[in-house]
Order: sequence, then structure tokens, then C-alpha cells
Amino acid sequence: MNREHSGTISLYEAIGGAETISRLVQAFYPKVQADPSIGPLFPEDITPVMEKQALFLTQFFGGPSLYSDKFGHPMMRARHLPFPITPERADAWLGCMKRALEEIGIEPHLQTAVLERLKAPAYHFVNTP
Repeated sequence: MNREHSGTISLYEAIGGAETISRLVQAFYPKVQADPSIGPLFPEDITPVMEKQALFLTQFFGGPSLYSDKFGHPMMRARHLPFPITPERADAWLGCMKRALEEIGIEPHLQTAVLERLKAPAYHFVNTP
């Protein structure tokens, strides 16, 4: 979202920018790792995944294009194809994100905005019934 054209700030700015993205990722991944349906899909050393997620969410929510600058076009569906992603796993991922947003104290209307923004890609990655 470009502030000059839309007259509004990006979701990235609304939630608090880089500091909030960092706190969100730190709160999110322990929940993911503990989830029996999606935890096993992630590597034991979660640090590189967390770093990429922070770059991606920054860009996805309207902040600087950190992910693309470092890794090129996100192509997130293709990057997730090696993993069996079911609708239930997409729900679990979104549930972990919801709990992380609550834990770090994001305002309820912004929690809703973040989750709405993430719903489409979460279900777009589904590749297994």
C-alpha cells in the first residue's frame, strides 16, 4: 500500500513495523513447533525459517521489499509444494498466528486485518486433500 496514493498507512506500519514483525515471528514459531499437525513439517533449526518469515511478512504487509531483495520473487505456493498442506494444516497455521497476535498484544481490529490478509495465501498453499 503506498501512502501517497491511498491516503492510508500500510498494515506493516499500522501494527508497528519491524519491531512488531520480529515480536510476532518470535511468538509464532514456538506455537508452530508445538502443533502436532504442522510442527513436524518444519526443520529442527527453525532460525532460518523465522528469518525468512520476518522478511516475507514485512513485505507482505506493505513494508520494505526485504524478501524480494534477498531471495527474488516470493513464489510462496511453489516453495510450499514439497510439503503436504491440508486445509486442516492451513487452519492450524492460522490458529498459531492468531494466538501469537493475541500474545504480543496487537489491537483486535488489527489482529483481524492481519488474519484476513493471511487467509488467502494460507488456503492457496493447500495441495493435499
